[in-house]
Amino acid sequence: MRKLLNTVYITNELAYLCLDGENLVCKIDNETKFRIPFDNVENIVCFNYIGCSPALMGKCVSKSIPINFVSPNGKFLAKICGETKGNVFLRVAQIDRFRETNLNLAQNTIAAKLYNTSQVIKRTLHDNADLREDEELLAVLEQLKDGIKKVYLTNSIEGLVGIEGNCAKEYFSIFNKLLINKHNNFTFEYRSKRPPLDPINAVLSFVYTLYQTEYAAALETVGLDSYIGFCHKLRSGRSSLACDLLEESRCIVERFTLTLFNLQMLKENDFTKQISGAVYLNEEGRKKVISKWQEKKRTDMFHPILKQKIQMGLLPYVQSNLLAKYVRGDLEEYPCFLLK
Repeated sequence: MRKLLNTVYITNELAYLCLDGENLVCKIDNETKFRIPFDNVENIVCFNYIGCSPALMGKCVSKSIPINFVSPNGKFLAKICGETKGNVFLRVAQIDRFRETNLNLAQNTIAAKLYNTSQVIKRTLHDNADLREDEELLAVLEQLKDGIKKVYLTNSIEGLVGIEGNCAKEYFSIFNKLLINKHNNFTFEYRSKRPPLDPINAVLSFVYTLYQTEYAAALETVGLDSYIGFCHKLRSGRSSLACDLLEESRCIVERFTLTLFNLQMLKENDFTKQISGAVYLNEEGRKKVISKWQEKKRTDMFHPILKQKIQMGLLPYVQSNLLAKYVRGDLEEYPCFLLK
């Protein structure tokens, strides 16, 4: 098992990364801000425009350290990970498996997502007695339950996407009620992605992107091709398989986002609103979210398949390993993550 991912996040848009011997060096206006030995780095996520030196990129490739480039607004741009390595037979098996069982895999994934979504709502009901009789929340729970049944009655990926989309629309229609703390003036009306139109959507999109890069890195470590998925359509430059696995654990991001706002960890001055209406985290806001996300990744969680506690940051690696075992034929079925 790999150690908890030691990720370096570069949040300053004017930062430049370069190489100095066996050290990763960050400079701003030619002034060195910090240096980190490569032995302490397993992943790099850059929100800077200036980029990295070719020497640093070459070093990261040789050490199998992926560099993820994300826009300051949280949009995934590209990843440098070097030559694809690993077991070529596993990748061939991956393609064959997904062609044979993509519908079943997608059904289980969407069902797991809907179940985990209902768990987010139930957690709020558990913590807030005033909402336990709320008719809208209870109605959405029933719709999610019904959606899980419909998932196994459809016979196409397009049908699954339609069911998931309808359930997601109903879920986000009551998301504002899960924001228990009403003293910070943050409200949520509907899910807006490109661009996010309010602070809550901005955080959701930002952390989804972070988590997707972690799933992509995890898939690479077990030898699976993160660009060949079973649910999301293949698209040049998109880690479709990382998007697939992310679906079942979006609940973690949503619960994390609710916690940030309910505990007033974020303020209005952590966001920037553009003339177009788009709302994004600014540099200080990104630092806060990333810091809390790293703390979250160090917390323990119980994994129902392993039947033991693991650090939350290891979940992408556990699920990637389980999927690899399924692809190899060691498991009869890929066990999706279910939130308890």
